[in-house]
Amino acid sequence: MEDLHQHRKSYEKAELTEDQIRENPIEQFRDWYLDAEENPLVVEANAMAISTVEADGCPRTRMVLLKAYNENGFIFYTNYDSRKGQAIETTHKACLHFFWPSLERQIIVKANLEKIAPNLSDGYFHSRPRGSQIGALVSPQSQEIPNREFLENRLHELEKELEGQEIPRPENWGGYLAKPYEIEFWQGRPNRLHDRIIYNLENELDWNIKRLAP
Repeated sequence: MEDLHQHRKSYEKAELTEDQIRENPIEQFRDWYLDAEENPLVVEANAMAISTVEADGCPRTRMVLLKAYNENGFIFYTNYDSRKGQAIETTHKACLHFFWPSLERQIIVKANLEKIAPNLSDGYFHSRPRGSQIGALVSPQSQEIPNREFLENRLHELEKELEGQEIPRPENWGGYLAKPYEIEFWQGRPNRLHDRIIYNLENELDWNIKRLAP
């Protein structure tokens, strides 16, 4: 067994106090996201983990990219037939997690999910690089495939077949809107006495703000 007990870091870069926070968590997210986006040590500020619960009751987590956010929530895109898509269709819920180590910050979002309008998915799909568009057609996401050559051969076939043509968005590929009902902001602090501020949605309109013990 490799002993990792001595791996320690003191978090001392910032604080999160009640007089600093916004009344609306989306505005608070925007402030922190802009800090992350402007920080040269953050490689992909919009990278987030998304956890869904599968049929066996076990959560499954993977990294995806946040592509938009507004007052209604957070938008990302995926194959609707993927494992995450199937889990979302069953529970209509997911947990999003942003972690920016260089800022000693993380955000945890519990949300209800719904598909965005097809025309919005169309717009984003056709804004992607052509290779990414074809890739969405090539990959039967989360399904078993025989080998890597299966993907490469299918890619070459579709490149020839669709040469000079607009690539159609697959019906099973598109966006989800994650509408938050709970958002926690975590700021690392010395002595493991971290700041944790949590927003809970009440009456589908008002946010109740509380501090949690670290």
